[in-house]
Amino acid sequence: MNVWEGLAVFAAGAGAGTINVIVGSGTLITFPVLLAFGLPPVTANVSNTLGLVPGSVSGAIGYRRELADQRARLIRLGSASLLGGLLGAYLLTKLPSSAFAAIVPVLILLALVLVVLQPRVARAVAARGGAPANPDGSPALIAGVFLTGIYGGYFGAAQGVLLLALMGMLLRDEMQRMNAAKNVLALLVNGVAAVFFVFTATIDWTAVLLIATGSALGGLLGAKVGRQLRPTALRAVIVVIGLVAVVKLLLS
Repeated sequence: MNVWEGLAVFAAGAGAGTINVIVGSGTLITFPVLLAFGLPPVTANVSNTLGLVPGSVSGAIGYRRELADQRARLIRLGSASLLGGLLGAYLLTKLPSSAFAAIVPVLILLALVLVVLQPRVARAVAARGGAPANPDGSPALIAGVFLTGIYGGYFGAAQGVLLLALMGMLLRDEMQRMNAAKNVLALLVNGVAAVFFVFTATIDWTAVLLIATGSALGGLLGAKVGRQLRPTALRAVIVVIGLVAVVKLLLS
């Protein structure tokens, strides 16, 4: 990787870290960049997962005010995220790389649809009121978070959007508090998958370092501006880059 490619990966990591905290789907920025610079799809995915962990950490820290009084919820839902993320990471290392190459374009297209639909979810959440029957998560929400964790451990693009959609439908709380919880759950999925990959997968450590540095800075930025920023333009960028990634995977 030359200097210019390294700068591009760093910038992609910063953008992904920012977007993950605000909307989710930062993988749709970094993953295509790694593919463009010649990394095999599975290695790119694994390296990307490790690199985005610091961004999730900084984003969760930035939202610590909104995490107040959510300990019981995070324990309840976080356990499901950990188990799902570990299973998803296991599947990535055990299924053949040809399966990943075939599945990922479908997952990216699904993620793009979710990115487009996310504003409607946010509006629906904002319109709801009243106290939830179970403020820490119903069995249906726990099951949904577990399945999302499997998806996140396997690939991860737009897992944050999935989590927000699930919580929006099955919890009644402020959007920013649910977004803060989403950041922690995504961190748990990425973190447990990253630990698993360190011992089981091929990793490009240069890419990991560049994405990690960029995503950590981006996560802090996203936490600062996420409460005010209109993410419409970011969604448009995500959709364009995601479509480019799908085309590249299908043609490779």
